[in-house]
Amino acid sequence: MQVSVRELKNNLSKYLKLVRQGEPVVVTSHGTPVARLLPILEIDSRGLRQLLRFDRVHWNGEKPRGGTRCPVIRGKTLAESVLEERG
Repeated sequence: MQVSVRELKNNLSKYLKLVRQGEPVVVTSHGTPVARLLPILEIDSRGLRQLLRFDRVHWNGEKPRGGTRCPVIRGKTLAESVLEERG
């Protein structure tokens, strides 16, 4: 469902009720979509299915990989680039 900013402001309770019931609401400004209102969900299997349905997350079914490793930065550091520009 789409609603303009003005209509949303004038009838906020009505649209929040729809969102609570699971209806996504797209907010438009001058006919251009600027936001999407979605219900806040508990992340359980039902909530995950809803997030997937709303196209908010993508999941390949596997456990997440990775950790807290720092990214590897290749090339010059910022300091080296600044010194080179000054030189």
